[in-house]
Amino acid sequence: VPKTPGSLDQALDALERDHDFLLRGDVFTEDVVTTWIAYKRENEVDALRLRPHPFEFCMYYDI
Repeated sequence: VPKTPGSLDQALDALERDHDFLLRGDVFTEDVVTTWIAYKRENEVDALRLRPHPFEFCMYYDI
């Protein structure tokens, strides 16, 4: 049984490996898919990495 990705980053990795189904029938172009993935990484994945997780905040900043 295949697993679902545990994070947006893992989902984007999976989409990079397997997105041919989006190209069939000219639904999307390769450029659209790669641009969207790059946008999501830069504006969501990387932005989240630069900030503390709420649990980290509770553990370290709320002393």
